[in-house]
Amino acid sequence: MATETNRRTAPPKGARRVRAGVADGRGALREWGAFSPLTRRILAVNVLALAILVGGVLYLEEYRDSLIHTELQALRTEARIIAGALGESAVDTDPIEGQWLVPEKVRQIVRRLSEPARTRTRLFAISGDLLADSRTLSGSAGKVQVEELPPPRADDVLVTLIFDTYRWVIGWLPRGDDLPPYRETGVQRAADYMEVLAAFTGESGSAVRMTEDGQMVLSVAVPVQRYRRVVGALMLTTSGAKLEQSLRAVRLDILKVFAVVLAITVLLSFYLAGTIARPIRRLATAAERVRSGRGRRHAIPDFTGRRDEIGELGRALRDMTDALWERMDAIERFAADVAHEIKNPLTSLRSAIETAARVQDPEQQRRLLTIVLEDVQRLDRLISDISDASRLDAELSRAESVPVDLGGMLATLADIHRATAAPDAPRLVLEVADHQDLTVPGIEDRLAQVLQNLIANALSFSPPKGVITLKAARENGFVQVVVEDQGPGLPENKLEAIFERFYSDRPAGEKFGTHSGLGLSISKQIAEAHGGTITAENRRDKEGRVKGARFIIRLPER
Repeated sequence: MATETNRRTAPPKGARRVRAGVADGRGALREWGAFSPLTRRILAVNVLALAILVGGVLYLEEYRDSLIHTELQALRTEARIIAGALGESAVDTDPIEGQWLVPEKVRQIVRRLSEPARTRTRLFAISGDLLADSRTLSGSAGKVQVEELPPPRADDVLVTLIFDTYRWVIGWLPRGDDLPPYRETGVQRAADYMEVLAAFTGESGSAVRMTEDGQMVLSVAVPVQRYRRVVGALMLTTSGAKLEQSLRAVRLDILKVFAVVLAITVLLSFYLAGTIARPIRRLATAAERVRSGRGRRHAIPDFTGRRDEIGELGRALRDMTDALWERMDAIERFAADVAHEIKNPLTSLRSAIETAARVQDPEQQRRLLTIVLEDVQRLDRLISDISDASRLDAELSRAESVPVDLGGMLATLADIHRATAAPDAPRLVLEVADHQDLTVPGIEDRLAQVLQNLIANALSFSPPKGVITLKAARENGFVQVVVEDQGPGLPENKLEAIFERFYSDRPAGEKFGTHSGLGLSISKQIAEAHGGTITAENRRDKEGRVKGARFIIRLPER
């Protein structure tokens, strides 16, 4: 039944290749795609910041106000000149009726003086009636009006598009004020214009208005006086077209600069995104290939030459990949060693059981059952040590370091040995300086396991009633612990190999299978996890003869 389920759920061989091909195609598309999410974000941030800056620059309200003020000042000066000429040459005086403006003279002077300035000039009598208008050829209301036409627009589609775009952009800009509308009635009166009423009081007045088609109109009114008596009000009006042209010219220059800067910003954004997004995409693709691929042919791209964060990321991914492969190799070797070590007692156990089934002698059966019991104990010990070694990495990565007094730990282990040792067992001699602080950060149980393994190893090799010396001292920022015995020593070509898993060079006469061969390997793994080292060497006398083994542990103080 289980086999049938596996057959149904397992994908066909071709399916994996198809999906891999699709994934590779999508990866290639992402690899060369110009608009990745990161690229869009970089481009949006850069362009938005530039657009906000340019929008602030295009908001030329102060510049516009200064142009309006300058234009009104010029109109006021021109109006005063015309008003002075009218006061001197177009006013009649009567001792009884007083002073008044002569309409015919006024119209001639107004038409002649306003024509060069290309402004519209209107003169209102003190009664409020319109006496003269530079746009009429005869009479106050006139039958023929003269109005300057706007210049013809070019039919160029590109120019039209540019100006339409300009008006659309300017339309989004906030206006500093809302101008009042400009309207003309059929019969104009002084009361229609507030600046004219102000001129009747002897003061000059001005106003800025907006026509229905969005054209700005600037007007100034000054009093016409004769012997300081106000006889009328002169009003000069001009279009704001020149002012708008000046603003448009400045804004167009800004937009030209903006277009150039925008193009440079977009290109730099793509360059920046390419230097960031493309390497990250390549790293992600390589990591995905390592995860889903087979074998070790998929390497992480090398960006260490960049000397930036992406180079550090690439180096970290490469190191992580190498560490993963090393860990996988170690797991494979460990699994092979475990299978080999377990196979030996299982083979012996099976042989003993098969033999016991055929043997009829009770004594031989008893010896075979003893072998079976020893093999079972050996398997139990081996499985316990393998289980401890397999969970060691996870425990070391999760546990928190605490201060551990190695001197006190050695003293405790020595006291335990003295209390439980047999009469002919080797003695433990402790040589620890009382005045030195031998505290290191670490995991107390695991450090105790290292010392117990080394002491047990020394006890197994030492002769009866021999001496095992335990030393501890501080040295160059490390706490050094030394375990010395009086055994046969170590093979000179095995000083490194003894720390490998399942190393089985045991003393002569020791029962086979008493040790699993994992003690020193576990001790080295714990010491290195604490940032320290563990080494082995032989003790020699003056003649160079080996007189025992020495194990040295070095752990950092902090």
